[in-house]
Amino acid sequence: MQLFYNPNIDETTQEFSFDKEESKHIIKVLRKKDSDILHVTNGLGYLFETEITLASDNKCTVKIISIEKAQEPKYRLHLAVAPTKMNDRYEWFLEKATEIGIHEITPIICDRSERKVINIERFEKIILSAMKQSNELYLPKLNEAISFKEFVKRKNEGLQLIAHCEETDKKSLKSVLKPNENVTLLIGPEGDFSEKEIALALENNFQPVSLGNTRLRTETAAMVACHSVAFFNETPN
Repeated sequence: MQLFYNPNIDETTQEFSFDKEESKHIIKVLRKKDSDILHVTNGLGYLFETEITLASDNKCTVKIISIEKAQEPKYRLHLAVAPTKMNDRYEWFLEKATEIGIHEITPIICDRSERKVINIERFEKIILSAMKQSNELYLPKLNEAISFKEFVKRKNEGLQLIAHCEETDKKSLKSVLKPNENVTLLIGPEGDFSEKEIALALENNFQPVSLGNTRLRTETAAMVACHSVAFFNETPN
């Protein structure tokens, strides 16, 4: 199934048109024509089966012929991950986490962050492309970058965790997870969180966890965490 995206439709929509860029892609590149079927999501769990009524490369118009709603996620995973020095590594993480199943992402700026400016629009495009490619019906939420201090002082629902490399008393991630429980997990930059940041997180009720016995890159740690939480919630516990 090839999936298209339109954020402006819902279960009450009967007909809509794609923008010029998407219309050109559908008609000129994919060579779709009148009466062809397109599958569309709004990123909120809905799958719309539509039929082309006007095959125009300026304004491809479709009518909705059926609607399905995917099951609501039983848990939410929010990863707060420091931007990596090499931008392509963070983009890789965004793409793969979307494919695996993540619900919210917040770039956090830390004491040891070497990159403090991000291109939010580019990140959003990568996430959207990964959602469509993997036939995922829920579009992950990408937040603006925020300082570590601001983030840890916010109220987050469910389990609050911080993964760091310091030799302190930590439990494995799997041992603290509970089925269908929301999780917020902090992943630090190259060089890890500072001792001050770790202490601040613990003061704000974040639990320290280990992601394994080896030292992982930022984007690898984020992927391990994402897969671990998803896998834990997909298998009998």
